[in-house]
Amino acid sequence: MNLQTINHDIIQCRKCPRLVEWRERIAAEKTRRFADWDYWGRPVPGFGDASARLLIIGLAPAAHGANRTGRMFTGDRSGDWLYRALHRAGFANQPASESREDGLQLRDCYITALCRCAPPGNKPVPEEFANCAPYLAAEMDHFLQHWNALPGGKAILSLGQLSFRHTLEMLERKGLGPFKPRPQFRHGAEVSLSGQIRLFASFHPSQQNTFTGKLTGEMWEGVFRGIREWMGG
Repeated sequence: MNLQTINHDIIQCRKCPRLVEWRERIAAEKTRRFADWDYWGRPVPGFGDASARLLIIGLAPAAHGANRTGRMFTGDRSGDWLYRALHRAGFANQPASESREDGLQLRDCYITALCRCAPPGNKPVPEEFANCAPYLAAEMDHFLQHWNALPGGKAILSLGQLSFRHTLEMLERKGLGPFKPRPQFRHGAEVSLSGQIRLFASFHPSQQNTFTGKLTGEMWEGVFRGIREWMGG
């Protein structure tokens, strides 16, 4: 299945009643600073280069971020951190992502998430993760197959502990494990996989992490320097 078909299926999804109700209510009620926006209010598809060697996996869209703009990590402070770093590392043609019509292009990078709808309190429940898992599995199949024909390093970046855990479980199901002992999440962790693929881990660039200094700019930029070195500069 190609990414265009996967994304079409994602956008049409209504598997999770709680998330459907929440994303559509937020899109209708809006927030004052975005009152003039026509909110996306649907599941958010993946975004980026279909031939990428870097796959970034986040948690879920923000209620007034990607749920508003319809593009992963677009329209909130987490996205500001992510796209600025991607631009500095040469993965993006510009440092900011504001809307689907802003001209942003990713090079050698694709961004997706565990959950495609904005969840209440930014906390999907296990059933919602399970309902979304086939979409991430299909995306991962696309890239693993593509990567078989590519020389050099390929990378998966998990943003946050939940992304790291779910990604490890999915990689095991796809025959890239088992991992013994099981890798523990920490910022800057790296896990070598088969076929010149490496899993990188980072704290999520959430406001909570960046405002408190749990994730600093130097820590964040260091992750992308490491990925670039692994991929060959």
